[in-house]
Amino acid sequence: MQAKRLLTVLLAGTLFGACQTSTSPKKENEVKAKEVFSMKMTTPIPEGIESPNVIHSSQLGDLKFFDGVPLPETVDKVYDYIDLHNAVDAYTKGIQIASMEAMKQGILSFGPANETVLLFEGLMDSKALFLTANTTSVYMMSWLELGDEPMVIETPPDVLGIIDDHYFKYVADFGRLGPDKSKGGKFLILPPNYNGKVPRGYHVVKTNTYGHWVIWRGFQKDGSPLPAVNATKETYKVYPLSQKKNPPKMNFVNVSGKSFNTIHRMDEKIYEEINAVVQSEPTAAENPELLGSLAAIGIEKGKTFAPDARMKKILEDASKIGSAIVRTEMAKPRSEYLYKFPNTQWLNPLAYKSYLFEHNGARLLDARSAFHFYATGITPAMSMKIIGKGSQYSIAYSDKNGNVFDGSKTYKFHVPANPPMKDFWSFTIYDNQTRSMLQTDQQFPGIDSNQKGLVQNKDGSWDIFIGPKAPKGMENNWIQTNPSKGWNTIFRLYGPLEPWFDNKWYPSDAELVN
Repeated sequence: MQAKRLLTVLLAGTLFGACQTSTSPKKENEVKAKEVFSMKMTTPIPEGIESPNVIHSSQLGDLKFFDGVPLPETVDKVYDYIDLHNAVDAYTKGIQIASMEAMKQGILSFGPANETVLLFEGLMDSKALFLTANTTSVYMMSWLELGDEPMVIETPPDVLGIIDDHYFKYVADFGRLGPDKSKGGKFLILPPNYNGKVPRGYHVVKTNTYGHWVIWRGFQKDGSPLPAVNATKETYKVYPLSQKKNPPKMNFVNVSGKSFNTIHRMDEKIYEEINAVVQSEPTAAENPELLGSLAAIGIEKGKTFAPDARMKKILEDASKIGSAIVRTEMAKPRSEYLYKFPNTQWLNPLAYKSYLFEHNGARLLDARSAFHFYATGITPAMSMKIIGKGSQYSIAYSDKNGNVFDGSKTYKFHVPANPPMKDFWSFTIYDNQTRSMLQTDQQFPGIDSNQKGLVQNKDGSWDIFIGPKAPKGMENNWIQTNPSKGWNTIFRLYGPLEPWFDNKWYPSDAELVN
C-alpha cells in the first residue's frame, strides 16, 4: 500500500483573498486542502520547473493558477499583456512603414502618382513638416506606383538620388552614387514577380513592392537652386515602358514655402498607416517575423483591421509606450554605438554606418526604430566611407552637461579651424516634437559656412550661437529658437575628409551662455 502524505496548499479561494467558511458555496477548483500522493512512478521534480499557485510579478501583480493552469482572472490579464507587448513591438518595429505611408500621402496631396513632382525651387524652409531636412540642398521628389508592366524613370544629372520601397527598404541609387555616374539615365523598374522581357539600354532595377518614394537632392550653383531645378524639369520623366515613344507630360509643383505634412502619426492612428501599406503590398516584400507582430494585433494582408473596444484601448496604451520608447532611444540612447565622438553629447544617426542596422550578425532594433523616428532615406551610400563626397552627420539633443536644450536659453557651439571638408559645414535646428525644422521668425533655421557675413575668429574657428536673441555683434552667427520649446540640432559636413572619419576633428559640445 502506498504511503500517503497530507499537505495543506493555498488554492483558488485563498488565492483570491476570500475568507472561506464551511457554509461558503464551493467555487471552481476550490478546496480547503489537497492530498498529495506519492505514486509508483513519482520522482523528485528538479528546481525551477514547477510554478507556484501565485506568481508575484512586478509588472502584472499576482498571477493565480490551479496546479499550473491559470484561473480566469489570470487568463485575461496574461492575454491583455501579450496584446500590449505585441502592439508595442509592432509600433517600434513598424515605425518606418508608417513613415513611408505618411510620405506617400504628403506627396499625393499635390497630385497623382507617377506624374506629380514636388520641387523646392526656393529650398525647403520650416513651413514643410518633413523629417530632418536641411536648408541647403535642393529637394525634389515623386511617388512611383507600379502596375503589371515595368516603369521607366529618366533621372537628372548631378544629383544624389534614392529609390526606397513602400516598406522603407532600399531599392536603388541614381546620380552621383548611382550606375548612371551622375550623368542621368534611364532606369527600368520591374514590378514584383515580373517575368516578361527586359529590353536593353536601361539600368534595370527589380523591386518587391508597387509603391516607391523617389527622392533626389540637387546642388546650388553660385548660391542658386535654379540650375538644379531646371535640370530636373528638362529631364525627369516617369512612364510605363509601353509609352516610351510618347511619354506623358509631368506636373512639376513648386512647394517651397508651402505648409504640408509628410510625418507619420505618433498616436494609435499609426497602426492604420501601417495597415495601409500591408494591404497594398505583397507579403513577400517584408520580413515574416515583422508581419507576424502585425498579424498578432490584427494587421494582416487581405483582412479588415477592426480592433474591438478592448483592443482599441490596448493600442492606445501601446502607442503611448511606443512613442516614449522611440523618443528616448533617439534623444537619450544607452547604446555606445549611438554616440558619435568620444566623451561628447554628439549622437550617431546611423549605428555602425549600417543602412541595414546590423552589426556582428545582429539586428540593432533600437537603432533602427530611433533612426526611422527621426530621419528619412535609406541607401548603402550612408554606410560608405566616401572621402570628399556626400555628407556626414552628428546630432545633439543636449548641452555639454547632458541637459536638454531649452529654447529660452542661449548656447554656443565652437567649430574648430580647418574643418576637414571639400565643400562646407552647416547647423540646422529641429523641433523635438515634429523632427522638422524649428518654426521661428527665421525662414531657414540654420547656418552654413558659405553664408555671407559669418564672423570668423582670428584662429580660423567659428562660434555659433543658438537662442531666442542674438548676442550683440554675432547676428550672422545666430540661429533663433522659440522660448516656449526645446530643440535639437544636426551638424553636417559636406565633402568630408579623413580627420572626420577618424574622430580627430569635430565641433564642441554646446555651452550655456549666461
